[in-house]
Amino acid sequence: MSRRIREVRTASGAVAVQVVTSRGDVVVEIEHVGSAHTDAELELLWSVARERLHPGQQAFDLGEVPRVAARVDRIADWTSSGKSERSATGERGRPRHHAGDAHTVATTAQVLWDALGWVYTHLGFDQVADEAFRVMVLARLIEPTSKADTIRVVRSLGVKPPGLNTLYRSLKRCQARDYRDRLAKACLAYSARTSGRACLVLYDVTTLHFENEHEDELRKVGMSKEHRVDPQIQVGLLVDPAGFPLEVHLFEGNKAETTTIVPVLQAFQARHGVTDMVVVADAGMLSAGNLNALEDAGFSFIVGSRLTKAPYDLAEHFERKGDYFTDGQILESVRTMGTGRHARARRIVYQWSFKRSKRDDRTINAQIAKAERVAEGTAPLKRTRFLKVTGATKTLDEATIARARQLAGLKGYVTNLPLETMTSAAVITAYHDLWQVEASFRMTKNDLRARPVFHHQREAIEAHLTIVFAALAMTRYLTRATGQSLKTIVNQLRETRTSIIEINGATTTIPPKLTPQTTDLLAAIHGTNLVISPG
Repeated sequence: MSRRIREVRTASGAVAVQVVTSRGDVVVEIEHVGSAHTDAELELLWSVARERLHPGQQAFDLGEVPRVAARVDRIADWTSSGKSERSATGERGRPRHHAGDAHTVATTAQVLWDALGWVYTHLGFDQVADEAFRVMVLARLIEPTSKADTIRVVRSLGVKPPGLNTLYRSLKRCQARDYRDRLAKACLAYSARTSGRACLVLYDVTTLHFENEHEDELRKVGMSKEHRVDPQIQVGLLVDPAGFPLEVHLFEGNKAETTTIVPVLQAFQARHGVTDMVVVADAGMLSAGNLNALEDAGFSFIVGSRLTKAPYDLAEHFERKGDYFTDGQILESVRTMGTGRHARARRIVYQWSFKRSKRDDRTINAQIAKAERVAEGTAPLKRTRFLKVTGATKTLDEATIARARQLAGLKGYVTNLPLETMTSAAVITAYHDLWQVEASFRMTKNDLRARPVFHHQREAIEAHLTIVFAALAMTRYLTRATGQSLKTIVNQLRETRTSIIEINGATTTIPPKLTPQTTDLLAAIHGTNLVISPG
């Protein structure tokens, strides 16, 4: 069996493009692609015929195969009308020329939509089996907006969107069927495939605010790093060392950060049956009771330690060498944390950094200058570091300043891991991976615009967070696979448009010709070095 493309003059004088299937010299099937009256129409029909001849073919990059440009006047005209008519130059056998009836009906961003859909399936999220939910996740990657406006975003891509009520019903199903559980299990499976067993996880907390001045049982005014007074919720995020999300949880806006970590880890443990795991968290999670709770739940931990005064376990160093350290110097110690029956010995790792010392000195100088202005009466009285107020007298607290200078450049880390399990340098390296959580939060808030939240009911807010969780996982995959930002990926693929052309009343889809940059981008997303044929 062989297949080829041929051009045939029709009775009307047009040129028909056909895909012919033959067995030897016998024609088995003729597939009519369309009829052209102009060179432009003929070229379009040739493109369609080539796609039908080799549908979805992937090819090696061997360069373009030379072909004579499509010309309708090169096709012999054996019709009676063609023989009897003369052109303006007196020649016979020329076809009658028409203005043609080819025009673009629409363009679609099918390449972008298909690429994002492939990632969704590759991460195992198709286990959810809810097309409306899938649409909301993909649309959030392309243009984060409200659920109602999602329909406009999807339609702008040339994709048929679900109805608004369908989207709202999907939000309800999201909670009723616990989509987040399926997504979290898929995320851990992907992380295990790419990073190995999840024995080290990173945890942090952020807040999402609401454009609503009224509080309720969930949305509360609480501690805000941005000093906002809007109602908010607390979001706890657990990621692997590469920043890929593993677990997300919602808490009341006024809940203390230190009380969120244990419930999140216990839920992760119960969901996946993980028993030996090391969690890394920042100094905000540090309290003797919190660390005891983590240890009692079976977790190992590495937690940052705030240094506001010289710890007694460093007294010997300061007595012998003062505040002199070499860059990168590490000191080990053991300190008892907690009181009474809750007291436990903890391993403490300290490191001094020249770069951190310079940064701390700049901060201290700025705070001293601020305290001096308050003491001199040129700035209003308010809570200020290094300021000592005795009755009506305001002076600099020299003892506190000296203590801060002594600790400049030092960073402490608390862990219950023994030295033989993890060295001091490894403890510090693991803690420094916490920037991955911050990076994920930035993606969540900026690229995916998880805030402000416009939902009111807890069920809808939880569903919104589940959509953002899935979108964050896809963002992490895309940026890691391509080395480019989500915005760059979406913009480049969104400009690669598929055309829907109508020729003589017949509708034809013309795939885009991919640029080398787009081809490389798609290959990176799919994790392959194949050159994808532009069709």
